Amino acid sequence: MGNLLQEIRDNRPLWLLAMVPVLFIVDHLAPNAHTLLFVLSILAIFPLALLLSHSTEAVAGRMGDATGGLLNASLGNLTELVIALTALRAGEYALVKASIAGAIVTNTLFMLGASFLLGGLKHRVQEFNRVNARFQSSLLFVATVAILIPSAVTAADSIAMSTFTRQLSVGLSILLIVVYGLGLLFSLKTHKEIFGQQEEQGGEHAPLGAALATLAGATVLVALVSEIFVESVQQAAVSFGMTPAFVGFIIVALVGGAAEMASAFSGARKNRLDLSVGIALGSASQIALFVAPVLVLVSYFIGPTPMDLEFWPGAVVMIFLAAMTVVLVTAGGHSTWFVGVLLLMVYVILAMTLYLLPPQVQ
Repeated sequence: MGNLLQEIRDNRPLWLLAMVPVLFIVDHLAPNAHTLLFVLSILAIFPLALLLSHSTEAVAGRMGDATGGLLNASLGNLTELVIALTALRAGEYALVKASIAGAIVTNTLFMLGASFLLGGLKHRVQEFNRVNARFQSSLLFVATVAILIPSAVTAADSIAMSTFTRQLSVGLSILLIVVYGLGLLFSLKTHKEIFGQQEEQGGEHAPLGAALATLAGATVLVALVSEIFVESVQQAAVSFGMTPAFVGFIIVALVGGAAEMASAFSGARKNRLDLSVGIALGSASQIALFVAPVLVLVSYFIGPTPMDLEFWPGAVVMIFLAAMTVVLVTAGGHSTWFVGVLLLMVYVILAMTLYLLPPQVQ
């Protein structure tokens, strides 16, 4: 507890934790103040996501960068998963799908691009393990194909195919989860030597017990805050002139990825680009191969109706462009600040398109 209080005192962004009780009080006193609750929930989720990030570093710091990146991505995705489950239970399927697509695009373009930019401003040229980058990019490409197929088949046939689409989505979800599990077996067990993991030497980390306790507490609070966030986001979006697609694709993705971004940016500044690449691409492939399929399967139990993997055409195109862009920029195994700028420009183009001419969310 003493270490946690000391960390909060030393880390000014964590001072925003004061917004958590303020949010709960406002929600109790003025439950219809949707715009205010939306802003407060974002301010509350951000420091909670940072706490998740700091707690995972206690464990990830004792592992190789590839494994540490996977752990950071997995636990960092808790925020996105909790938000998505809350929206799923509320029947906000458009928001769920937009947040899934947005998280994939945000992690591959914004998080990776900002990591390259921040690292490149401090280090002239940075190297990273291109084997791991290619591996994660390949997983992401497989997931993109699985997301593309239901949308392409439905668009090509004018006959109502809801039953077929749901059956196909369930089958694809199971296949994607199997591929994700086999990918973990390949990278962490049978062929881990080709990923060139290096142990971090030195450094002080919080005790494991304290890190796990912080992780559990932050996860519970994120779940509570996410429920308020989902309830207020649609009405608040109208007040700010934002569409549901933009909110899910950009706002929810940025808020949910705060924990991973903090770790990725820190790793890049410390010239540990393998960690940054592992977090960014590992998180994107995990969302596409695991989180999205799990949400489809879970929707049969907690959702008003089953959810499928049919995304609107604009989202499919953006996911595909993000995957192809990552394949191109990570092929060489090194980066500079300008590579980061290019990735960020692609992200800004997509965000601007969504804001000004959003696709029709289904």
